[in-house]
Amino acid sequence: MTTEAKVGAFVLGCFAILTFTVVYLLNAQFSGDTVPYRTYLRYAGGLESGASVLFGGITAGRVTAVRPWTSDPTRIEILLEVKKGTPLNEKSVAKLGLTSIMNSASLSITTGSNEAKRLPPASAITSQEAASLDEIAGKMATVADNANGLIVQVQGELRGISGDARKLLANLNTVTGPPTQRKVQAVLDRVNTLLATEGPKIDRISDQLVTLSQHADDTVQNVNGTVTEIREPVRKDLAELQDTLLQAKKLLADMQVMVRANDSKIDDTVENLRVATENLDQLTDSVKQRPWSLIRIKQPKERKVPE
Repeated sequence: MTTEAKVGAFVLGCFAILTFTVVYLLNAQFSGDTVPYRTYLRYAGGLESGASVLFGGITAGRVTAVRPWTSDPTRIEILLEVKKGTPLNEKSVAKLGLTSIMNSASLSITTGSNEAKRLPPASAITSQEAASLDEIAGKMATVADNANGLIVQVQGELRGISGDARKLLANLNTVTGPPTQRKVQAVLDRVNTLLATEGPKIDRISDQLVTLSQHADDTVQNVNGTVTEIREPVRKDLAELQDTLLQAKKLLADMQVMVRANDSKIDDTVENLRVATENLDQLTDSVKQRPWSLIRIKQPKERKVPE
């Protein structure tokens, strides 16, 4: 046996030993401490037995079988085993996934919710369908068809826009042509002539306005001085008026206090005046009835009428 044959046999033997070791380790890893589950999809996407099962992106088990479901042939039954203690729950969802671009398909399971009830062994995991390549290709074809129609529509609108732009440019050329330029030049010449003719008048008016503004400033300063001179006497008069009002207010308060203190005396005086008035009324009535009482104590005897 040649040296190359010996080296090839050695390499093949090492590869066989490595393959056996990997298969043994995988079987040892996913046997004994695994729990069976199942799920159902309408599109398996090339998923095969032995594919990885990912729970929240972590390798948690492997697929044991992929076959049509006997109860519903339109769906694919996927049997799987995950490590014991993997917290699958009622909110977990199984769907197709890829661990990397170079690897084959895998089964991905979401973590679900911590409050959800844990799934018992051999129960079905809720699934979510993934879009197949045919569906994606069909949607891309539909988008391409719509894009073609949109491109044709845009091309038509662009033709209309380009026609309107040409009309606009033609109108601008007409507006800004030599006749319009000559008219604008004539207007500018007239304006220059007007400025040259009326320039001295405008300068005189400006000088007069400056002089007027100076007089106005002097007038305003005089008014300010007059107001300042008048302001002090007015302030003094107002201060004196305020003092007078305060004194009057104090006098009224003193009078009010005095009146309140002499309320009882005033009541007595009023009562005496009332009694005196009554006595005077009685005296008046007595004088009216007996006027002689003013000079005599007794009433004179009545005179007899002569016969």
